[in-house]
Amino acid sequence: MSPAPPTVTANSSCTATTTTAKDGEPTPSPLPPQTSPKSSSIATRPHPKPGYPTCKLRVECHDLGHDGAEVFFSNSKVSHDLSAAVTTVLSILYTPSQSNSHIPPVRSVTLVLETMDILAYTKGMELDNDHKQIHFSLQYISTIPVSRRGDEIQGVLVHEMVHCWQWNAFGTAPGGLIEGMADFVRLKAGLAPPHWKKKERPEKWDQGYQHTGFFLDWIETQFGDGSIRRVNEALMNKRYDGDAFWVSLFGKRVQELWSEYCETLPVKEGEDAVIVEREEQKTTDKLEKVLE
Repeated sequence: MSPAPPTVTANSSCTATTTTAKDGEPTPSPLPPQTSPKSSSIATRPHPKPGYPTCKLRVECHDLGHDGAEVFFSNSKVSHDLSAAVTTVLSILYTPSQSNSHIPPVRSVTLVLETMDILAYTKGMELDNDHKQIHFSLQYISTIPVSRRGDEIQGVLVHEMVHCWQWNAFGTAPGGLIEGMADFVRLKAGLAPPHWKKKERPEKWDQGYQHTGFFLDWIETQFGDGSIRRVNEALMNKRYDGDAFWVSLFGKRVQELWSEYCETLPVKEGEDAVIVEREEQKTTDKLEKVLE
């Protein structure tokens, strides 16, 4: 019988040894000893940063041959501009959370370009209020001065987009407050048209549109960033209850706030106030008839 081959040993940082069994078959080398990690901490992935909700965006044009349609599509990148309007509104009215349960669950927004006498209005679909429609007048679009077309179209889209995403105290909030919040967002977005004048003193705090928008902007300045977010979110789960609503937010009745705001505005000599009549009021009257 031939003698068994000699044992072969390889030395390194980990020693591997091969031996021969009596039957001539090699036996496996033992595994190196396990070492414990220096740190027992377990790496975890950070939670994703909260983001704003998204919705489906659609466009309908009832008359492509209308001059207003030509103006609109020549001055608006529709997909980009509608998405930008959504982002603008949500970033001004809300802080995102993991659930976003404090933001209305809007599923879609459809922009409808059509011929009508009023400038624009927004409503929810009858079968499902989570699907919104923004109706925009082709007649009005056709009359926008050339230098203002892009900004004015986007300004109106932002104003109407607010109505898709804002709270309204189950329909009990003053209409002037609802319209004023829409113009407040338009103002904060840098899309105020040149005819808006803060120095004009309206007749009442909830006159609406830019008049109430400037008042809300003053509140935002006086009580800090996010104040109008608080106003909006306070309209989420309960009905509007007048002075109690404002006292709970700012410690003062709305008329007190309004008086303080008016003190910052100039008054024409010999007049207690400058009462401003604008096309917005006519639009509101016509809109109420449309939505009846």
